[in-house]
Order: sequence, then structure tokens, then C-alpha cells
Amino acid sequence: MPDTFDDFFPSTSTVMDRGDRLRRVPWAALVTFVAVSFGLAWLVSLPLWMASDDRPAPALVSRMVPMVMMFTPLIATVVVVFVMKVPRHEWARFLGLWPLRPAKRVVWFAVIMTVAPLVLVCACIAISALFGWIHLDLVHFSGFQETLDAPLEPSMLWPVVLIQVAIVPLASVFNALPAFAEEAGWRGWLLPALRPLGTWPALLLSGAIWGLWHSPIILLGQNFDEPNIWGVLLMTGGCIAWGVLFGWLRLRTGSIWPAVIGHGSLNASGNLVFLVGTAGDSANLPLVNPLGVSGWIVIGIVVIVLALTGQFKREPQLRRQSVRQ
Repeated sequence: MPDTFDDFFPSTSTVMDRGDRLRRVPWAALVTFVAVSFGLAWLVSLPLWMASDDRPAPALVSRMVPMVMMFTPLIATVVVVFVMKVPRHEWARFLGLWPLRPAKRVVWFAVIMTVAPLVLVCACIAISALFGWIHLDLVHFSGFQETLDAPLEPSMLWPVVLIQVAIVPLASVFNALPAFAEEAGWRGWLLPALRPLGTWPALLLSGAIWGLWHSPIILLGQNFDEPNIWGVLLMTGGCIAWGVLFGWLRLRTGSIWPAVIGHGSLNASGNLVFLVGTAGDSANLPLVNPLGVSGWIVIGIVVIVLALTGQFKREPQLRRQSVRQ
């Protein structure tokens, strides 16, 4: 039976046997991290919750709230790292910020992740079309035309569509700042903090926490147009799936930067489904959204391939550190 406070909540006595490893889960810091990130997320979303049909939130507020909300995991990370001192030493190494070692692997994975989510989102669209969840119009792009104030001339249509797709890798870099704010929390601090539970429990649990954190905006109908528990469950499932992929990047490279770029690329390419649909065909978002069922299928296949090839067992061995007790 545990008989000390630190046996129950070992955050202040947790030590590392490697520069990026905790020997046990810092439960007090973990509870604090979740409470701060979730609490701030709900606080930031209050303007949207206080709006009504008679007094809707201004468009700028509706766009800014999700962006500002992305910075709440970063704030929670600052609290547990610099206030609760978890970890007590080498926090940059623990968070995967530095060093970039092995550098070539980190850089190449980051480069690949500028386009990989785009390819996976396209696969989600293909799966959706295969099962009849969406009807594609790859000739006239009538669904895209429907969103414009004025229809495009046929000669201009394909160049505009190609530009929309081509800017995704560039947008993944521009999205890096808010993506970093999230990834610093989810894959930077949370995943390594849960790592003593084992690789798969840490990946799945961190993904579930990431998904539930979205509840304030999901319950308002964002992403799936399902302002209910079903929408929250869909988002949680999607974040578990993508969280395993981003978590693998984090563990495989010892760095959060490939996951940051991948997260930014996913955010940039997630709306491509609206580019290729048929006008008047209401897409079933729980199915076609890359965080929905189609995403579960595509990412599930990728994760199975990675698991069968032993990729989840390969992590860079960072330099051992002598840590003061």
C-alpha cells in the first residue's frame, strides 16, 4: 500500500532515467494539465456559447475562438513545466523541442508531413466516394462553385482548384504556430508524461484527451454539425486515430516538429472535401470528414502497416543524462 503523498501524486519526485523519459506518470501534473487546458478551452469559447439566434457572435469572433483555443494546451504545458517542475530537468529535450537528433530524420519527416496529410485526406475522399457517402464532381467542381459569390469561367476553374490544393504544403508552414501551441501540449508534454504506461496506452489515452478537449466547439456543431455527445465521440475517435499517427512521429523522431507540420497540414487540407463535391449534395460530415469514419479507416490502415513493420518499436536513443536526484 502506498503510504506517502508522492506515491499517489509523484509529480515532484518523478525522475528520469533518460533525457526524454519519466520512470512513472506524474499524476498530479497530469490532472493539472488536463484541468488547465480544458478549463481555458471552455473559458475561451464562452463568447460563442453566450450568443443566440437573436444576437449571434460576430463572424470575426467565430473565426478567432478556435484559433485562440489552440493555445490553451501550450499554457497548460507552461504551468506544469515551469510551475510544477515536471520534468525537473532538460524540459526542452523532454518536450521534443531540442536537440534535433537525428537531424536528417527530423527534417525529412517534417518535409514529408507537409504533404502526407493532404494525401491521406484525398484517400478519405476516395473512401467516401467509394461507399457513396459523397458524390464527386471533378469536372465542373459545382460544389466549390456553389460557395463562390460569382461562378468562375471554365478556363479559370482548373487553375484555381489546383492552386487551392498546391497551397496546402505552404499553409502547413503558416499554420505551424497554432499547431505548435497544440502539439507542445498533446505530443510535447502529455504523450511523454503518459509514456510509462506503455506505448499504446500512452498513444490512445493522449489522443482521447485531445479529442475531448474539443468539446466546447464540437457541442456548438463545428466539424460534424452534430452538437451533441455523438459529435464529441466522433471527434474523440478522429483525434485518437490522427493522434496515434502524430504520436508515432513524435516517438519515432524524438521531436515534436514533424507532428507540428503534420497538424498544420491536416488543418489546411481538411476542407478539401468541399472542393470536390457536387452542388446541392449535402455531405454527411460524420462519414466524410477526415476526422470522421473515413479518416478512421484510412489512418487505421496506415497505423496497421506501421505496426506490422515494427515502426512503433523504433525510437531514437537520445544521449543519456546524469540527472540529480
